Amino acid sequence: MSPYIPAWWLPGPHLPTLWAARGRPAPSVAARPERLELPDGDFVDLVWAGSDSGPLVVVLHGLEGSFSSPYARRVMHAVASYGWGACLMQFRGCSGVPNRLARCYHSGDTGDLDFLVTTLRIRWPDRALCVVGYSMGGNVLLKWLGEHGGAAPVHAAVAVSVPFELSAAAQRLNEGFSRVYQAHLLASLRMSLDRKFGTHDLPFSRRELAQVRTFHEYDDCVTAPLHGFSGANDYYARASSRQFIPAIRVPALILHARDDPFLPEWAIPEASECPSAVSLEVPARGGHVGFITDPLPGLIHPWLEERILAFLGSVRMPGMGAVEASTAS
Repeated sequence: MSPYIPAWWLPGPHLPTLWAARGRPAPSVAARPERLELPDGDFVDLVWAGSDSGPLVVVLHGLEGSFSSPYARRVMHAVASYGWGACLMQFRGCSGVPNRLARCYHSGDTGDLDFLVTTLRIRWPDRALCVVGYSMGGNVLLKWLGEHGGAAPVHAAVAVSVPFELSAAAQRLNEGFSRVYQAHLLASLRMSLDRKFGTHDLPFSRRELAQVRTFHEYDDCVTAPLHGFSGANDYYARASSRQFIPAIRVPALILHARDDPFLPEWAIPEASECPSAVSLEVPARGGHVGFITDPLPGLIHPWLEERILAFLGSVRMPGMGAVEASTAS
């Protein structure tokens, strides 16, 4: 595959981030929906694409993402074009349909991913299985891999633009232009929660929710009491994925830009923290889930998707050998 050369016409960390999220058209995907019932009476909505045989790639989106997120459609389109299958797990309440319980989802909740993977293993015990996680979904993925260690029931994984230390991410998103991302995400979270007032007993009021202005305040007011943490700091300490990376034993690629506007550079793991199974790639530029190499607007080069598939294709899995990722376009 081609080397990573950041687009010259998107300087700085914010333009690649915004262009990837808002400016670049996302491909259409022939999608097949499925509702997966969870053991606690709730559900997650899945979206399937690509082949029903061959390797399967589970995709985890970021905070307030969904099948509508351009990066999700891009990777699902790339996986399907590669001849593999893709399954996007939309976290609770993220599919446009409110989930049934008062609780939501959060950056350290690995239970739903674990149940999905277990379900897929029962359906296809011999099928090669990989997971790709973006941003918050990447944090969930790395934490889950570390929790399972050598018993993780997948063959390979890729985590992109991960908030490795949640406290540091909350701090960074309350600084400079990054506060624009914070405001946008908090508005979406408030809107999702607003549907639950009147149907659930929530440990906070509309007035308290309306007063939230930062992620730390949100996690203190909402995330912690809804999900059994004593406060935001307890949540950050227990849910951050950086501490779980040394226990990962499945081949995994971590791709993160040093200029990511969602995380300070000092919170990025060092190569010395990564076990032999983990490949850490930290280019100087790329923004958050950006990594744009398009030579000009409209001339799309799917470098990020190619890198993901090149790594997954390099791992030996049942029913396949090492393959070239040049067809993942």
